[in-house]
Amino acid sequence: MVSEVLCYFSSMRTTIAAALLLAASHALAQPSAPVAPPKAIVLRAARMFDGTSDSVIQHGAVVVQGNRIVAAGASVAIPADAQVIDLGDVTLLPGLIDAHVHLTEQSGENYYLNYFQDLMRQPAEQALLATTFARKTIDAGFTTVRNVGASDYIDVGLRNAINNGWIVGPRMLVAVHAISATGGHGDGDPIPPSKGIPSLGPIDGVCNGPSECRAAVRYQIKYGADVIKFMPSGGVLSLSDPVDAPELSQEEMNAIVEEAHHWGRKVAAHCHGDAAAKMAVMAGVDSIEHGSFIKPDTLELMREKGVYLVPTLMAGPPPIAAKAKSAMAARDIMFRAAIKTGVKIAFGTDAAVYPHGLNGHEFVLLTGLGMPPAATLHSATTVAAALLGVDDRATLTTGKLADIIAVPGNPLDDIKVMERVAFVMKDGVVVKGAK
Repeated sequence: MVSEVLCYFSSMRTTIAAALLLAASHALAQPSAPVAPPKAIVLRAARMFDGTSDSVIQHGAVVVQGNRIVAAGASVAIPADAQVIDLGDVTLLPGLIDAHVHLTEQSGENYYLNYFQDLMRQPAEQALLATTFARKTIDAGFTTVRNVGASDYIDVGLRNAINNGWIVGPRMLVAVHAISATGGHGDGDPIPPSKGIPSLGPIDGVCNGPSECRAAVRYQIKYGADVIKFMPSGGVLSLSDPVDAPELSQEEMNAIVEEAHHWGRKVAAHCHGDAAAKMAVMAGVDSIEHGSFIKPDTLELMREKGVYLVPTLMAGPPPIAAKAKSAMAARDIMFRAAIKTGVKIAFGTDAAVYPHGLNGHEFVLLTGLGMPPAATLHSATTVAAALLGVDDRATLTTGKLADIIAVPGNPLDDIKVMERVAFVMKDGVVVKGAK
């Protein structure tokens, strides 16, 4: 009896499968009705900074069809049935790029309380919290970010959720775990082993020796990394290492960079110290993050090799770290020298060290140290896009992704307006401002 019942159900499955295949083939054979193109959206404003020059265009307009820009400039043809959004006395700009964020976390004023709360949170709870950071970031006008290190694969999940349209946030390139030596910036804090906290290994980004470093790179890529971040020098917020000391050998750095490049991933190197930065540049990194103590000869080497600097001026000294004060003092000198040397400077803030959504404050800091306003805008658009390897955005020109923002007034006259983003469109969809 049992065998007869099983035979019956098996026969039914076969019949149903055959019927579904027949229906699918019939549907594919039918001519499909033409799909009407999406209705065009036209954004009008008093000014437009399109990212192709150092000036603004008066009375700018951008025509968007679907998720792409189809026309932009002072004189564009307006489709007859287009939805026209006149934003008034604002400046249109390409969606901004922050090349150094940590959207999965955020420091509080009380470092030790924040440390305990992070330790006790479940990854799912932290992921839900991260969605609020993502929303604040895109509302600040940043439609693309490079997330340079996270735990529990929360950055991968956040990126995927945004890409799937489940939540609103910026486009993300993620690094998964940052790669570090044992005891270095990126390893766990020096909690006594008797407390039962497990030591980290290559799958967590902690490695010793070239072979383990290659394995660490491969693990991060396996689990979703778009970019590789590693720690050649100490850090401000880690407890067991000096801020400027090299923490990986030249052979280990070479292995990390070579392996990442073999897999088509760019490499960001966290460096405060000059010696570590020089070693990372010789290994072939794509960018140096922070760079507080970098000397003029290393900056010149970076310029020669086309290595970008991501200065993260927003990352001020936290109350925990006295060593941050020396980094801050050296940073301003280094940055002015970088401008003079002609190093390519990409916009990055280290968001998470300060509250998310304040990324635009970096513009004032950049100009305060001598960077021209137009150059700061390029640093957060075309220059950052080149560093990230994304050539489908960052200018308001035909064919680019429709990532567009607006700020009141003219940022070339008052860069502080970049802190007051009034309108955001990502992928052709308005996420802030006029609907």
